[in-house]
Amino acid sequence: MEQQFLINMSQDEFFEKLKECLAEALFAPEPNEGVMVKKHYVYGLQGLCNLFGCSTATASRIKKSGVIDAAISQVGNTIIVDADLAVDLLKVRKRAGNLHGRSRK
Repeated sequence: MEQQFLINMSQDEFFEKLKECLAEALFAPEPNEGVMVKKHYVYGLQGLCNLFGCSTATASRIKKSGVIDAAISQVGNTIIVDADLAVDLLKVRKRAGNLHGRSRK
């Protein structure tokens, strides 16, 4: 179909063109398909300290609180943390309330 101005189209031509555009937008493959995103990991309590910008004691307290358990893999003494997930989980927890579950007076 050749290009023409919207004002020059009949109602049927307009709806046909609209259907074509919608079908193309809905069923076109996404540009990010097949692109692998590299995960960012930090290792150990020192890695948590660097990620959150806190002390070792605070990093240990955050780890023990269970807030970021979904982001942590631990085998023996080796701690591996998915940094992006840990930051997201901590943000969600901070929005929900106090990190330690205690209210301040």
